[in-house]
Amino acid sequence: MNRYYITDRKAAGGTETLLRIIEGQFQSGIEFLQIREKDLSARDLFELTRKVIGIRGSRATKILVNSRADVALAAGADGVHLPAAAPQQSLPGLLVGRSCHTVQEVLTSRADLVTFGPIFFSPGKGSPKGLDALRDACQSHVAVYALGGITWNNAAECVEAGAAGIAGIRLFQEMNLDALR
Repeated sequence: MNRYYITDRKAAGGTETLLRIIEGQFQSGIEFLQIREKDLSARDLFELTRKVIGIRGSRATKILVNSRADVALAAGADGVHLPAAAPQQSLPGLLVGRSCHTVQEVLTSRADLVTFGPIFFSPGKGSPKGLDALRDACQSHVAVYALGGITWNNAAECVEAGAAGIAGIRLFQEMNLDALR
C-alpha cells in the first residue's frame, strides 16, 4: 500500500519535531511526502524543503511542495501539489499532484496523482464522500490517494476500492510522535 504523508509542523509541535517525524517516515519507506506549510514565506519554505531533501538522501520518496512550483523547482523537489481549481499548466520536470473533492474533479484532472476525500469523517473537512465515491474516482487515468479520516483500520478498504494508496497528516504524524516521546 503506497503512503502519502502531508506535513503539519504546528500539529507536530514545531519544525525540529517535524523533521524528526519526516526522518522516521523516510526510514519506513513512504512513497510521497507533501510539504504543506502554507504560512511559511517562500524563503522559509525553500529552506525547509532543502532540509527535507537532505534528510531523504538517496531514498526513493518523492517530495512535493504544496502550491509553490517555484519553490519546488528552486529547491530541487520532485513535484508540486495544487488545488483542483488551480489553472492547468505545464510544469516540465515536476510531478503534479492535485487535491480533489469530487469525482468529476478527479476525472478531469491533469495530474500525475490526486488526493481525494474526505473518504471518512474528518473534523472540519465536510461530509464524507465514502467508499463508493472513491471507487468511482479510481476509474480515472490518474493515481488516486484516499484522504480524510483514514486510519490503519480502514486503509485496506480504500485500497480494495481501487486507491493507489492512502494520504494523511495525523495518520503518519501521530504514529511517529508517539515514538518520539
